[in-house]
Amino acid sequence: MNFKRVALFLATNLAIMLVLSVTASLLGVNRYLTSGGLNLGALLGFAMVMGFGGSFISLLMSKTMAKWSTGAEIIDQPRNQTEAWLVNTVARHAQRAGIAMPEVAIYEGEANAFATGPSRNNSLVAVSTGLLHGMSQQEVEAVIAHEVAHVANGDMVTLTLIQGVVNTFVFFLARVVGYAIDSALRRNDEESSGPGIGYMVTVFVCEMVFGILASMIVAYFSRQREYAADAGAAELMGSTQPMIGALRRLGGVDGNDLPKDMQAMGIAGGAMSLFASHPSLEDRIAALQSY
Repeated sequence: MNFKRVALFLATNLAIMLVLSVTASLLGVNRYLTSGGLNLGALLGFAMVMGFGGSFISLLMSKTMAKWSTGAEIIDQPRNQTEAWLVNTVARHAQRAGIAMPEVAIYEGEANAFATGPSRNNSLVAVSTGLLHGMSQQEVEAVIAHEVAHVANGDMVTLTLIQGVVNTFVFFLARVVGYAIDSALRRNDEESSGPGIGYMVTVFVCEMVFGILASMIVAYFSRQREYAADAGAAELMGSTQPMIGALRRLGGVDGNDLPKDMQAMGIAGGAMSLFASHPSLEDRIAALQSY
């Protein structure tokens, strides 16, 4: 369900990592790590700080970025029966799941929904106007249960830890390869000290390539979390049928009018590649039918 949750997290994480990487270069960290030979211990420690720092900053910013990106409007006081039903439904499922009441929001758009936030007790559940108007009340409730299950399962924290690990290895391996290539290019240059242009270029290219591979790893785990959230929705609803019905309805709904950086975090969207954050709707339905 959370295409938007995952995509915004990844986009924010990438931006933060790039800023941290540039800042480290400007501060001369690369020269410190490579003076007198590559200091692997210091590099690994620094890579962990950079990798997990970027992912946790992304996590802490997740609710703010989601609200800003979608224009989601928080329901402080329900203004009509639909908003009152939405808040009460989220509250009921949150209580069943054993989590604190999330913030509840509505945003303009085609059928979609997302949940995000830094913890089980500090989260946001948002649904689109298209979802509220295009589905039956039971189907909308199943979608809400799915989002609440994401929060209860701690999926944002799980993805943050996974992203932190892959960030660390991207940062570390890119600099190891960069140092090796730079050393080979300058092996006859005895007067040079510190990393050269070969190091800088190689690190940049490797970060891009390794980053792509890392995104495949994160996407794989995200797809597994979707199956778990579907199962969680079935448990909260007491039946798999409402969730199956919602997924079948979504199969004929275009839910990809979300901002591009949010499409990987919603309930509906393409899921046919290694980079997809969600399994296909068909696979999700099949998993629920065998649940």
